[in-house]
Amino acid sequence: MNLILLYTSDFISPHLVRLTDRRFHHMRSVHQAQVGEAFKVGVLDGLVGQGKVSALSDDYIELQVQLDQAPPKPLPLHLIMALPRPKMLKRTLETAATLGVKDLWLINSYRVDKSYWSTPILKADKTREHLLLGLEQAGDTRLPRVHLRKRFKPFVEDELPALARNTRALVAHPYDAAPCPDPEASPTTLAIGPEGGFIAYEVEKLQEAGLESIHLGRRILRVETAVPVLLSRLFPL
Repeated sequence: MNLILLYTSDFISPHLVRLTDRRFHHMRSVHQAQVGEAFKVGVLDGLVGQGKVSALSDDYIELQVQLDQAPPKPLPLHLIMALPRPKMLKRTLETAATLGVKDLWLINSYRVDKSYWSTPILKADKTREHLLLGLEQAGDTRLPRVHLRKRFKPFVEDELPALARNTRALVAHPYDAAPCPDPEASPTTLAIGPEGGFIAYEVEKLQEAGLESIHLGRRILRVETAVPVLLSRLFPL
């Protein structure tokens, strides 16, 4: 936990917070917090700053906070992903949040098993939990938005063209594709397929929506590996 993420409900006065949950136990057992010690803190969707321990007991910790810094800049990215299998989805949500993704679209694909859509991880509270872990790791406060689209064709035909318009629009595809372009901090739309990649029909539909196929070389990567590799190649992180 590189950032103690705070919520408005934690404040008991304008500059004083009291924590009693997972964050309190982590600070006491892992950081072994002491009165007077300072920690990096940030308010969800707000500023970052410093929190100094002012009180500590067996039940709670209180921090005197000063918030005076902006969080890290988000990536100018629409990230579109075929829904990964549940175990991989957890890690991918955390990784995306850590790397600064703020707009994530989880879509259907021919190779996405129907059972994936019933995973409890897609419930709003569970998705939020993994995104928050990613923010804590990165020292960020801006919560990503996650959009679920269970039908591939309506999304690609009706929504994707508008998302991709006036952006560097790309689909990661290992076959018949151009090399990954050089990093730049420009608005980007990036689609990443499921294990085994998008099928030919899906690639064609994505290209019709304005996306160009790119590859990372001869190696075929898992989704959880492809996400950080692609983002580190496309943006000056």
